[in-house]
Amino acid sequence: MLAARMRRGTAARVGALDSVEPMRERLCSKVGCAREAVSTLTYDYADQMAALGPLGAGGDPHAHDLCAIHTDRLSMPRGWVVVRHETLAQR
Repeated sequence: MLAARMRRGTAARVGALDSVEPMRERLCSKVGCAREAVSTLTYDYADQMAALGPLGAGGDPHAHDLCAIHTDRLSMPRGWVVVRHETLAQR
């Protein structure tokens, strides 16, 4: 009886793990870059403003994921404001 309960418990745990989607690696949006993304860039043309922060939830067609190198090299057109959101861990 104990063995049957253990098998059921194991099956329940395995079943729960099977239902979880595997984590997809998010790559940099820059053409030709295959590095892992570390930040998300969003922008507003009307306000000439860009925001750069931690990886967003995803699914926003107006957001672009960037790797560490492209995050550091980010430049915007003259007159634009860039808001960089930093977490305490980045300090």
